[in-house]
Parts: sequence; C-alpha cells; structure tokens
Amino acid sequence: MGRVRVRRLGLNGDQQADLSVHGGVQKAVYAYPTEHYEYWRRELRRSLAFGMFGENLTTSGLIESSIRIGDLFGVGSAELIVTQPRFPCYKLGIKFGNMDMVQKFVASGRSGFYFAVAVEGDVAAGDSIRLMRRGDGDTIADAFVSEK
Repeated sequence: MGRVRVRRLGLNGDQQADLSVHGGVQKAVYAYPTEHYEYWRRELRRSLAFGMFGENLTTSGLIESSIRIGDLFGVGSAELIVTQPRFPCYKLGIKFGNMDMVQKFVASGRSGFYFAVAVEGDVAAGDSIRLMRRGDGDTIADAFVSEK
C-alpha cells in the first residue's frame, strides 16, 4: 500500500534469506509479466493472485522476447536496468506445493527478469514503466534459453 522505496539492494520491506542465490545488486527487483498468469491458471488449473511468483513488480506489456539485458526503465522516481532472467530454485516448488513446478517453469520459458537499481526512488502500484534507453544485450528470452 502506498509508495515503497527502491534501494540498491531491493525494495524496503523485501528481505531475502539467502543472498548467495536471491537478491543482491544484480537481482534487486524481480518483475513478472501479468500476461503469463493466464497461462499458469490454465496449466495449474487454479486461481493465482499477482505476486505468486515472488515478483516485486507485476508488469504489463513487458515480455521476455522484447526486453533486452541493459534496457533502462523508469518506474515511479526509480531507474532500473534489466540484468538477467530468473532461474528458479526448489523454493518455487515449495511455494506451489509441487516440486515439478521448477521444471514446468523452466520449460515454459516464462522466466520474468531481474533489475539492478540505477537510481534509487519510490514506486507504487499503478506507476507506469517507461523505457528510457534500449540496452544492447540479448533478449531475456534468448538469455534464458542459452543458460538453461
């Protein structure tokens, strides 16, 4: 509720237990497209609330095939740089109560993506996400496939 501060290591109030695999400068903010939720509702035959995949930002219109590593986005008063796709760990299976979920997630190609924080600022639900500069890296979709 309200505005949340985005800092170099993530959003205020969002703590990661194991920083060797979660969080950190290159994984400060995790974004997951709303467009993927319908696929997962059909695949899993259940309702899913936004945030179910552990994302900090549930986005609209930002799909892995159109987002490049190095893209710079403005969100609220923060500036965020796309760094990499998400590669899930066993905790996703625990969250969904199904250890096959990690394999399903990887096979789907619906990874979402991480941001590093270029400029700290505040964000809130409903803030627009503005492309400020196009990066020259691989698309998130290509990076995900090459790292699988």
